[in-house]
Amino acid sequence: LELFVRTTLRELLVYLVFLVDICLLTYGMTSSSTYYYTKAMTDLFVNTASQSGVKFQSISTMADFWTYAQGPLLDGLYWTKWYNNQSMDNGDRSFIYYENMLLGVPRMRQIKILNNSCKVHNDFEDEITGCFDVYNDKKEDDLSFGLINGSAWTYHTEKEIKGSSHWGLLTTYSGSGYYQDLSRTKEESAIKLKELVDNLWLDRGTRVAFIDFSTYNANINMFCVIRLVVEFPATGGAISSYQIRTVRLIRYITTWDYFILGCEMVFCLFILYYIVEEILELRIHKFSYFKSIWNILDIIVIMLAIVAIVFNIFRTVKVDKLLGKLLEHPQIYADFEFLAFWQTQYNNMNAVNLFFAWIKVFKYISFNKTMTQLSSTLGRCAKDILGFAIMFFIVFFAYAQLGYLLFGTEVESFSTFVKCIFTQFRIILGDFDYDAIDRANRVLGPIYFVTYVFFVFFVLLNMFLAIINDTYSEVKEELSSQKDELQFTDIIKQSYMKTFTKLKLKKEKISDVQKALRSGSGEIEFRDFRETLKEMGHADHEISAAFSRFDRDGNQILDEDEQERMKIELEEKRVSELPFSPHESLTKQVVQLESSVDGITSRIDLIMEKLGLQQKAKGNQTAGKLTVTNHDVRMEPGLRYSKTLNALNALSFKWKT
Repeated sequence: LELFVRTTLRELLVYLVFLVDICLLTYGMTSSSTYYYTKAMTDLFVNTASQSGVKFQSISTMADFWTYAQGPLLDGLYWTKWYNNQSMDNGDRSFIYYENMLLGVPRMRQIKILNNSCKVHNDFEDEITGCFDVYNDKKEDDLSFGLINGSAWTYHTEKEIKGSSHWGLLTTYSGSGYYQDLSRTKEESAIKLKELVDNLWLDRGTRVAFIDFSTYNANINMFCVIRLVVEFPATGGAISSYQIRTVRLIRYITTWDYFILGCEMVFCLFILYYIVEEILELRIHKFSYFKSIWNILDIIVIMLAIVAIVFNIFRTVKVDKLLGKLLEHPQIYADFEFLAFWQTQYNNMNAVNLFFAWIKVFKYISFNKTMTQLSSTLGRCAKDILGFAIMFFIVFFAYAQLGYLLFGTEVESFSTFVKCIFTQFRIILGDFDYDAIDRANRVLGPIYFVTYVFFVFFVLLNMFLAIINDTYSEVKEELSSQKDELQFTDIIKQSYMKTFTKLKLKKEKISDVQKALRSGSGEIEFRDFRETLKEMGHADHEISAAFSRFDRDGNQILDEDEQERMKIELEEKRVSELPFSPHESLTKQVVQLESSVDGITSRIDLIMEKLGLQQKAKGNQTAGKLTVTNHDVRMEPGLRYSKTLNALNALSFKWKT
């Protein structure tokens, strides 16, 4: 067991180095500036209102969309003057907030649905001439319309424009559609937008419109990839959302960046080391290897790390190519959406990997008694919790369906089944809007709320806590009655004790040699030196080694200079050694135990003397059986007292020894 603990401790030290390395490379490329960059862009493009008061988040019609696009959007994209109306000498380049360069040109894209993609009921065929279904990629309109010519009026596939799908609030949209690239100046972009408005670019078939552009801040070496989305559902109206990804795509510029590069190389070596280690363990343990949760965790960490390493290389190469193309053709749209998306996934992978890496620390501290209690509690009550979870989620999902059907048409937090699930978790935590439920259904709303809180919060959750509490009490009671196993703290204490014991012995040897030097006068011969130290209990090889070290001329005699050098070195070593008395507390306990034993021994002797006197007195009375009237018990006095004396004599001898 001790060997196993020491091996685990050694593995822990290696793993801590790996953990520090992964923390450095994860946090090294993260900055609080990311948040402020995102906030600045959000305030400019999302929270800025037009002269008529239309903000991006308040867009509810197609007219509001064009009001925003021709107002706050153009004003935010093109900065041509300072705050005192003095022109900025940047040519045709725009620097948003004077610091963030607009990369390439912005792009507007829409996806349309075919007319008659749904069927109108027979009763309304005469009044309703067209039917545009909810979005479905199989029902996309791919026909040219409007001015016919130009990218804004011609359909382009996802492959042609190298687009990517988008997960909106209503559904997931493809990367195809009709697009219009704006210009590098505000005036030309305004003309293009007016042309789109005049020729009815957005119509009943439009299901979503995207506005994409990217900026770069050289001060903090950050890219900001912005996508503004306005969905036009089949119900009418408009739903706006946005996606702002602030990422670091160019990695290695400063000295700190190259330090992180070094950490990444060390990380790759660690991953290679752990891959070899896991392969060897897999060869030894075969399929039983997968029975350990820690081995599964190791595989997850290694797989995530490999994917992150591959993407890191891919991202570096791809960004260089994209920036080179953008510098050659500044009039094109800079599509950083794909890279920004995968950079975000890369950051997410690193975050999850770091989380699992910290969780793995529990593997190495499982020898701690507290951790043993927690892990044993969770392991033992796992089956009970699983059975409870089945019962809990049956009730929970039943209430979720009830809430969706009762309030889904009026309350946003119950508008979808998934939202109902999260809303009910929020109710458990005390975060809910009871008034909205009551307004949606004045009769069933209160009944739903009261019964849900009673059964789920007061009954089921308390049952869950009771399962864990009972199991924890059982585990704690069992561990308290078991013999303590060797723990990490014991190993550290043992190493500490051994180290200082050696220091104490070494100090005593130094003192003996100093006494031998003081006992001599003038020159000291080896024979005298040896005899003095032999009397103090030192071995011949120790004496010979100490003497020959300072006997420079090898004449078996220490002259005054050699003795002086020996004294100086021995004094330095003696002073450098720390005083150590590891057995003082133990000695005190032994003394206390001896005093207690002496008291017990004296009492036993007194009892034996009294029993001896009683035996003599009883021997003078009638021999044979003695009848005890009060208890109606017969016994033989000789047998009784002889056994008692023998037992006390044995006990007395044991305590005395």
